[in-house]
Amino acid sequence: MASVFYCLRATLTMTLLLTGIIVLVLMYCWSAPSPNCHPPPSQPNTSVLTKQPAKQQTDKPVLLLWFWPGNKRFDLQDCKRLFEIDSCHLTDDRSSYSRAHDVLVFHRAIQNLSNLPTSPRSRLQRWIWFNTDSPNKTRKIEGIQGLFNLTLSYRRDADINIRQGITFKKDSDEDFILPKKERLLCWIVDGDDFHTKSGERYSYYSELIKHIKVDVFNSSSTKGENYFLTISSCKFYLSFENSIYIDYITETFYEPLAVGTVPIVLGPPRKNYEDYAPRTSFIHVNDFPEAKALAKSLLELDKDDMAYMRYFDWRQFYIVRHPTEEKHEFAHAICQACRHVGIYKKYRVVPDLYKWFFQ
Repeated sequence: MASVFYCLRATLTMTLLLTGIIVLVLMYCWSAPSPNCHPPPSQPNTSVLTKQPAKQQTDKPVLLLWFWPGNKRFDLQDCKRLFEIDSCHLTDDRSSYSRAHDVLVFHRAIQNLSNLPTSPRSRLQRWIWFNTDSPNKTRKIEGIQGLFNLTLSYRRDADINIRQGITFKKDSDEDFILPKKERLLCWIVDGDDFHTKSGERYSYYSELIKHIKVDVFNSSSTKGENYFLTISSCKFYLSFENSIYIDYITETFYEPLAVGTVPIVLGPPRKNYEDYAPRTSFIHVNDFPEAKALAKSLLELDKDDMAYMRYFDWRQFYIVRHPTEEKHEFAHAICQACRHVGIYKKYRVVPDLYKWFFQ
């Protein structure tokens, strides 16, 4: 009887042991990867990683720069580096014309219709007319009046306005430090233009120098960093525009602001300047009845540091984009175009370019 009991217990033990082994084997098989599924790669899938940026790139409109303005070439990545603009794929490769969403054409570089794109343009391709000159400095070219869809100009009523770099100050921006001043009043002007002795700006200058000294520099010998160092060394600078039109306010005004000098402006009315810059950041010649009164005020400010420094109070709230290398003269405007085409897709036509610009 005892032998039977021990036999049965041994059999039961073996049965339980085998059952346990079978269960473990089945659990392992169920949890193992299916032979039809590939295991994940041991390293990142570089083909997947490189595809994503490529997809993002194609999502951006292609902006073809047909001419380099003034042949001043810059790195096409500078829009992102200098202005944090990355809204389009900017290229100067003319072979990409057929797939370009927008084509930027610099007016001054147009010789005639023959040096514009001659291949048929796609149905929704937009041409952008880029012009930085005032009407009296803009050459009329027959046949281009109805070619363009968008305008890039200094005028506020342009589709893309060439806005300069006055922006609200961020906490991370450095505090303004006034540069050392060695001169009271300066002017940098083209020698040939200066010696013609014509135009409103020369007339005002010739009257002003009867009452105050003006240090005049030839622009041909004042280039690059020396140009900005010269302006910053002056308390005041003659920011006289060569043409007087509404909104025509050029770098001759913004550059002194950027380097810490007070511009003395001659151009459109004061109210128009105040559309672009703080009213206490500059002096307008029309603030005074005559050049003699302006000269008297500047001489008084030269002796009153506290009154002079009030012209920089606005720096607590604003900053000015510092001028960059000469090759970047047109970069900000081109990057503004890149920003615009990346945001606004609407197709339109400028019915008569000249009627709008020369009216």
